[in-house]
Amino acid sequence: MDTIASLFSFITTPVSWVIVQFHKVYGALFGPDTGWAWGLSIVSLVIVIRICLIPLFVKQIKATRAMQTLQPEMKKIQERYKNDRQRQSEEMMKLYKDTGTNPLSSCLPILAQSPFFFALYHVLNSIANGDTIGVINQSLLESAQKAHILGAPLAAKFTDSAADVTALDASLTSVRIVTAVMIVMMSASQFFTQRQLMTKNVDTTVKTPFMQQQKMLMYIFPVMFAVFGINFPVGVLVYWLTTNVWTMGQQMYVIHNNPTPGSTAQAAYLERLYKRVTQHGKTRGRGEKAIVKAIVAKGRDRNEHERKFINGLSKVGLAAQADGTVVKGEAQTATLTEDGTPTTAAAGRRQQPKRQTKSQRQTTAPKAAGETTTSLSKTDEPEDDKPADAAKSKPGSAGGRSKAQSGQRKGGPQRPKSPSKK
Repeated sequence: MDTIASLFSFITTPVSWVIVQFHKVYGALFGPDTGWAWGLSIVSLVIVIRICLIPLFVKQIKATRAMQTLQPEMKKIQERYKNDRQRQSEEMMKLYKDTGTNPLSSCLPILAQSPFFFALYHVLNSIANGDTIGVINQSLLESAQKAHILGAPLAAKFTDSAADVTALDASLTSVRIVTAVMIVMMSASQFFTQRQLMTKNVDTTVKTPFMQQQKMLMYIFPVMFAVFGINFPVGVLVYWLTTNVWTMGQQMYVIHNNPTPGSTAQAAYLERLYKRVTQHGKTRGRGEKAIVKAIVAKGRDRNEHERKFINGLSKVGLAAQADGTVVKGEAQTATLTEDGTPTTAAAGRRQQPKRQTKSQRQTTAPKAAGETTTSLSKTDEPEDDKPADAAKSKPGSAGGRSKAQSGQRKGGPQRPKSPSKK
């Protein structure tokens, strides 16, 4: 174990140094040998590590969103090769490679903090064995061995024997109760975090390997924590419980303010955003503008929740703009000039013609063909022109032959008219 610890001294030494610096601060407030001083030092170590991992967490969210955009393509591949699992997997891997996405991106934060977890485990294990490690000298080692969290020593484990626990000045019952409660809380927080992701922040309309992976992690990680947690010192349990609570809170913030498109969390967010926008008549903050801008840019590719949001704004006379702002719709902002033309952009919009009836289409058909028709009512027709018009309408006259009716022969006998045309 000492050989392994020496090989990873490049990470155990910084971890022990961070713990000691926080211990100096909390030791001045609560006493150097108290569980509060050492316990809060471990909690502060978690906070520092998670703050450093925020860029990686943002990268994880972007990769997850990229996976969401591939859902339609994944569905097509599944339908095309539904009877060939091997070909389906090959096409999925090809799609991941072409788009530069990674289905294992959700594991990145856990993998990134695993070296710190390993280093903290060796630091606490060395404290339990009475060995100095990193910057923890003999005096700090004795202080850490005296520290108790709810009656359990910082370096005690659930599997320790009664003699080992007695050497740390504690009882076996208190150690096992504290460690068991912390293991249950650690597993429950991990399960709740993953379940929250599956039920609220994932588009469940398409079944993909990504969905199966997330579902598998929801059950595997809590079991792993429960099984391996009995071998973790109390200090490591404090570390892992704190990082689970941080992850859960961080994920709740992201789901509440920047949900995945197509998820139930997005439907709830857009409903809240709709109420705020209709109440104030505008978007507030860069976050709201960024989401509205993304929805407008999608155009016809909007999902059901986004279309409902845009249509809801239109019904109350509001319109989302390409820059993420919301302005009053054309129905409310339109004004008329002196000649009666609208001043808004809607004036230049092409108006759709009204649908005509069959009789109207038959009446306007000659006009569409280029013919000129003039119709005068009996009261408007001049009396002097009637004989001339009557002469022109005779079959033997030249005018009558030049203006033969459509469908009649110019020479020879004419076809009898159909009874329906009388």
